[in-house]
Amino acid sequence: MMMNIELERDAFGRLVLTDAEGQRHAGVVPVRAFPLTAPDDGLSLVGPDGRELLWIDRLDQLPEGARALLGQELAPRDFAPTLQRLHKVSSFGVPSTWTVSTDRGETSFVLKAEEDIRRLEGGALLIASAHGVQFRIPDVKALDRGSRKLLERFL
Repeated sequence: MMMNIELERDAFGRLVLTDAEGQRHAGVVPVRAFPLTAPDDGLSLVGPDGRELLWIDRLDQLPEGARALLGQELAPRDFAPTLQRLHKVSSFGVPSTWTVSTDRGETSFVLKAEEDIRRLEGGALLIASAHGVQFRIPDVKALDRGSRKLLERFL
């Protein structure tokens, strides 16, 4: 069942929601309920005052144009490169500098504390760098042997 709403950008580039009653709300912000485990389920459109204006159970309930606009709005927030290979670690204590390959290219980052490695469902990990970038590992078992061996020192 499609939702009866409209989304568009105003002249200032803000997202504008026109709800089922025809009321316009400028400056809405989409917020995913489960950005990593269920990105297409549970999305809230929040007004500039921080109050929820609309809850969307599933993104496929929206017309294609609205989904595309939400995708553009969410893309910068959802930046979480997938770590594909761990090349080296400066030390097995923290803080340590990790040199890695991701789906976005080669990089290095600082791991401040072991608590910055979070376990997720299904053997996935989320690693937060000192600068707040979240690196995802969807399945630790899918990493090469050398990467798993380095990573195990921190788990």
